[in-house]
Amino acid sequence: MRERGLVRECARIVVKVGSSLLTEGASGKLRWDWLRSLAMDVARLKQGGCEVLIVSSGAIALGRGHLGIRRSSLKLEEKQASAAVGQILLANGYKEVFGACQLTVAQLLLTLGDTEQRRQYLNARNTMETLLHLDAIPLINENDTVTTEEIRFGDNDRLAARVAEMANSDLLILLSDIDGLYTKDPRLGSDATHISVVEEITQAIESMAGPSQSDIGSGGMSTKIQAAKIATAAGCNVIIASGSSGRILSELDTDGRHTWFSAKRSPLTARKRWIANNLKPGGCLIIDKGAHQALLVGKSLLPAGVLRATGGFDRGDGVSIIGFSGEKIGVGISAYSSSDIDRIRGHKTSEIAAILSYAGREEVVHRKDLVLEREMTGKDNAEGESSAR
Repeated sequence: MRERGLVRECARIVVKVGSSLLTEGASGKLRWDWLRSLAMDVARLKQGGCEVLIVSSGAIALGRGHLGIRRSSLKLEEKQASAAVGQILLANGYKEVFGACQLTVAQLLLTLGDTEQRRQYLNARNTMETLLHLDAIPLINENDTVTTEEIRFGDNDRLAARVAEMANSDLLILLSDIDGLYTKDPRLGSDATHISVVEEITQAIESMAGPSQSDIGSGGMSTKIQAAKIATAAGCNVIIASGSSGRILSELDTDGRHTWFSAKRSPLTARKRWIANNLKPGGCLIIDKGAHQALLVGKSLLPAGVLRATGGFDRGDGVSIIGFSGEKIGVGISAYSSSDIDRIRGHKTSEIAAILSYAGREEVVHRKDLVLEREMTGKDNAEGESSAR
């Protein structure tokens, strides 16, 4: 159950902005005042120590308005042309408004394959993590200029859920033109009842969602429910709220009306469960006694503790972690290929760049990308997390 003040207490939040909030109807003009209000709210969250990622619709709407295309139904090539123009307008708008609040934004354009294919997923996730580490705000949109109807997300609600999953976010906020889930579409009847908390997304909950009523955006309540299913399964809580006021991120910690979808487990637990149940190791890392002891107290696996690598695997592949006496310790995601590990094993992290001629991760397997055998068998309820690396 949600507690008061939870939004500002989150460590990492993904905010999804709908086209209907960001643009002025058929004209496709940017709503500058609304965007300024959003920037002030994001600045407040960041001042409180929260990391923020934004998934923003609006590129097609802005581009269509700029090109003078007034029809609501566009051909695929017209959508792609509108997106090509609108992405520049959208990024410039965020840059100008957020820059006035001393906030740096960085544009990322993703396709469905970037969230499902291992290498693209890994690169996109690492880019997000690096931007957040550098105190920038990732501004993410679907790459409508190259996607087709067969491979596109179809709406940015589900894209936002995938981003929340990739970024291990605590909370996903879906801002739209409606203040949450109702028992039926409130625009079609006065007997609709607002639902404030959803503990589990059942078939009955899904049946309450109706189609989109907007001529601008592609998503409706149905896509928001699907997005909530993706995010909550990954351990991320979800809020659906109306962003019409422009200061909804502030209002959510006071009296802002919304629907809260509860995650069943933390992002870290969900990620580790995915690693334990779905990762197929492509090789093994044999480690020394010191590294074994370090892993047991929640530290990452560094190159100095690796004795050798077996099997041919690439960066981002799964690996089994084997103790020096031959017992399996756990499984994880390798930050290096087997050939690169053969070169850096036994060395200090400060020597990696000189050996490989590029600056890679300090860890061979990060603690967040590692599941110990004792965690999988239930012998240890701890997450293996500690402040030490």
